[in-house]
Amino acid sequence: MLAITAVAMVVEIVAGWLFNSMALLADGWHMGSHVAAIGLSVLAYAAARRYAEDPRFAFGTWKVEVLGGFASAVFLLLVAAAMVVGSVDRILAPKPIHYGPALGVAVLGLAVNLVCALILGHAHHGHHGHHDHHDAGHAHEHGEHAGHDLNLKSAYLHVLADAATSVLAIVALVGGWLYGWDWLDSVMGIAGAALVAVWARGLLAETGRVLLDREMDQPVVDEIREAVEAPGDPAETRVTDLHVWRVGRNAYACAVAVVTHDPGLTPDAVRRKLAQHPEIVHATIEVNHCTTQEREPAWPASAGVTLK
Repeated sequence: MLAITAVAMVVEIVAGWLFNSMALLADGWHMGSHVAAIGLSVLAYAAARRYAEDPRFAFGTWKVEVLGGFASAVFLLLVAAAMVVGSVDRILAPKPIHYGPALGVAVLGLAVNLVCALILGHAHHGHHGHHDHHDAGHAHEHGEHAGHDLNLKSAYLHVLADAATSVLAIVALVGGWLYGWDWLDSVMGIAGAALVAVWARGLLAETGRVLLDREMDQPVVDEIREAVEAPGDPAETRVTDLHVWRVGRNAYACAVAVVTHDPGLTPDAVRRKLAQHPEIVHATIEVNHCTTQEREPAWPASAGVTLK
C-alpha cells in the first residue's frame, strides 16, 4: 500500500503542476504526507517488534505504536495548513487549468485511495474485532475505541482523508470544466484542508490522552471502586487513593490505597475482588486498617500510595 500511494503521489504532484490545478496539486502533496505518515506507522510497528522483549519497557512497547499515530496526526495538521496557504495563494493569483488531463489524474488518484482504504479498512476492522472477541466484550464496556490499534487507525484515517480530498478535487475540476467556475478549484482545496484538520484533531486527542495517561474518566475507574467498596459493607472498606493508566489496547494498571475496619482484609483479597475485571492486568495495593473505635486510619495525613 505504501508503494502504491508513493507512485500515485508523484503522478498527482507532477500533473497538478503541469495542468495548474490547485485541487490536484493539494491532493498530491496531501498524499505525499500520507506516504511519510504511513512509513512512520511501519517504523512504529518495527520498533515495537524489535523492543518487545526489552525489560526497560515496563509494560511492553504498545505506546510506541500510539506515538506513531500521534506523529501522523501532527503530519495531517501541517498538511492542512499548507493546503490552506496554497489555495489562498491561487485565489489571489489564478492560473489557467487544463481540466481534461487533470480530471483523469484525479480519478486515478481516487481509485488508488479506494484500493488502499479497502486494504487498511479490512485490517483495521478485523484487528478491532479480534480484540473484542479476545476481551469477551470488555472493549465495548470501556469505550468504543478501547481496543483500537491507534497506529493502524492513523494510517486508515490518512487514506480516508486522501480519498475525500480526491473527491473534492474531482468536484472542483468538473465544476470548472463544465461551468467555468475556476474559483471552485481553490475553494475545494480549502474545504479539503478543513476536513483533514478535523480528522487530525480527533486522532491527536485520542492518542494524546493515552500518551498523557489521562485515563481517570474511564469506566474501569468506577469498576475498581465498585469491586472494593461493597454496598452495606459493615467493615466500611473505602478507596482513599486511586490511580489508573492504560498499558495496552484494552489493558490497565492501577495503584490503589484502601482503608478498612476489616482486620482480615489483605492486598491479595483486594486483588481477588479486582480479578473479575480481566482488563486490570497489574495492581499495586495498599491496605490500611482502622481499629473499631477509629473512623479514619492511623497514618500520617501526607501518606500516599506506597509502591512495593
